[in-house]
Amino acid sequence: MSTRAAIRYAKAILDIAHNKGVATEVNTDMQTIAATVGNNAELSAFLTDETKTLKVKSGAVSEIFSSVNGVTKGLFQLLAENKRFEILGTIASEYNRLFEEMNGMETATVTTAIPMDAELEGKVMAKILTFSNKKINIKNIVDPAIIGGFILRIGDQQYNASVANRLQTLKRELSN
Repeated sequence: MSTRAAIRYAKAILDIAHNKGVATEVNTDMQTIAATVGNNAELSAFLTDETKTLKVKSGAVSEIFSSVNGVTKGLFQLLAENKRFEILGTIASEYNRLFEEMNGMETATVTTAIPMDAELEGKVMAKILTFSNKKINIKNIVDPAIIGGFILRIGDQQYNASVANRLQTLKRELSN
């Protein structure tokens, strides 16, 4: 994936959408696109398939995402002109990240052994406040391998309060 190109497209689309006052609507479109392309291996393969013509790809993308904002449709046209449909999902993800950044928001990824309940979410939110003063969206990933506790990741910072991490630390201490 060409991340640099995707970032440039995402920035340009965000500028256009912001100037037209539709950045939030386009963000909703981009969330849908990122989720659809990310969760659908067949669509992802279709977009990267070099044997498919641009007309076929353009028609399919326009059909799949027919209810999107005009700015998003403009992105589809631009990708057709520049033969870059393969980076559509990455552009959508980058747009979401840039939109959140522009609005002083950040996504915290919290990995837990079981889905978070209100009590654990409260503990995690308390820890988040020591990392960041931005508005935070919490994304919960369930991974039974951490046994218990949680792993919090915000941007390039990570706080590991998992039972698996504590056991690993204890094992290292005992082996020394």
